[in-house]
Amino acid sequence: MILSDKRILEEIEAGNILIEPFVKDKLGTNSYDVHLGRYLACYENRVLDAKSHNKVAHFEIPFDGFVLEPNTLYLGVTEEYTETHKHVPFLEGKSSTGRLGIDIHATAGKGDVGFCNTWTLEISCIQPVKIYRGMPIGQLIYFEVEGEIEQLYNKKKGAKYNTRTIKPVESMMWKNKF
Repeated sequence: MILSDKRILEEIEAGNILIEPFVKDKLGTNSYDVHLGRYLACYENRVLDAKSHNKVAHFEIPFDGFVLEPNTLYLGVTEEYTETHKHVPFLEGKSSTGRLGIDIHATAGKGDVGFCNTWTLEISCIQPVKIYRGMPIGQLIYFEVEGEIEQLYNKKKGAKYNTRTIKPVESMMWKNKF
């Protein structure tokens, strides 16, 4: 079941959902709009290796915008820091973003209960498009969880994305054993 606007507000009041900064005008009928933070990152090497630490170069989006180019994976970050202690958060693109040919996540739209951080975005585009820091980029949708949670993500040993950050975080696949 997806939480309604009133239910999201109740869960914020109860401390089960945290959104910083929270602006009530960004609350939709059943979602909350998130915005592009000021940092992007690109991988330093064109060929990525799943067993290696692929380093990224971070840079700030200029106030007058930045042109995304096709065939490049950009890592972005949300302005909003979020915590979810009882619900499953899903990050989806906004239709206005999609209509510009921008995808904001390749595969990682679902968060885990206990995820406490900004959201790293896996941004790609169909054609060149100019983006701006602070622009609406996606929306968070919250789902009810059936049953008790044994271990929250932020308490899980070996969770790779627990360090609070305002910059996009590169893949930590290389930390897996395979």
